[in-house]
Amino acid sequence: MERYFKRRFASTTSSSDNVGSSSSRDVGISRDVGISRDVDSSKESELQDILANLIADPGLRPQMLDYDPNIRDEVRRAYLQKGPCQPKDHTFPQTDLSGYDRRFNVKWFDEFDWLEYSISKDAAFCLYCYLFKSNFRIGQGCSDAFTEMGFRNWKKKDKIRQHVGAVGSVHNQSRQYCVDLMNQKQHIRTVLIKQSEQARVDYRICLTASLDCVRFLLRQGLPFRGHDESDTSSNKGNYLELLQFLADHDEKVKAVVLENAPGNLKLIAPTIQKDLVNACATETIKKIIKDMDGAFFSLLVDES
Repeated sequence: MERYFKRRFASTTSSSDNVGSSSSRDVGISRDVGISRDVDSSKESELQDILANLIADPGLRPQMLDYDPNIRDEVRRAYLQKGPCQPKDHTFPQTDLSGYDRRFNVKWFDEFDWLEYSISKDAAFCLYCYLFKSNFRIGQGCSDAFTEMGFRNWKKKDKIRQHVGAVGSVHNQSRQYCVDLMNQKQHIRTVLIKQSEQARVDYRICLTASLDCVRFLLRQGLPFRGHDESDTSSNKGNYLELLQFLADHDEKVKAVVLENAPGNLKLIAPTIQKDLVNACATETIKKIIKDMDGAFFSLLVDES
């Protein structure tokens, strides 16, 4: 009986000690939770600070690698929402290039929607490459001309077109990253959340079907295993046959059990069956103890 029931009497000292230790433990947990909340709050406050004070001039901005990896996407999204820095009313200064006075042409803003101009450096920059250049290694066609140093050779407009490059260029890949980032349905975090949520739903359906089989067999006192549980067997045992019966009569169950379940999540192995039975036994004992509520009882053994 000691296996299922604990003695109700205990010394006052031990009881008070337990209360004290429990209280101190609760205080420690509360303190940890409070600290965690404070840290989260400070991080959120720091992020809001950064987003509220984004530097518009591309020549003065910190590089994307300087931001914490956990907030880079938020910073990128904020810059994309603001749009490229294009001071169209600015009086662009002239620069002597090979004996000719040249300057930035404001019409280039209409031709290249990604183009930015830095008043502080009198140079042109690329918004897309600034945001996602850190995703590429040096040597993958990645250049600093439109991200850090800035482009100032105003007489060679073709260099701007060359920066765009072919379909698989760094610029075009960075542009696609920007599109995906702004499209929440394509964002990697959203995709992972959807996949993990669907996996949880599928697992719950599979587990519920397995427990239904276990409850039925336990209530009827029937054996679980069969002598031949191979795929070619005509009778795989009560558990597998009953699970197949449920799958044949419910499309939702059929989609997530047996051959349609992941290889490591079928819930049909002998050890898993025993775990489910033990879980049912534990819950049954807990229910009996709760219903008795400390009352006395007797057992009748061998009708004596």
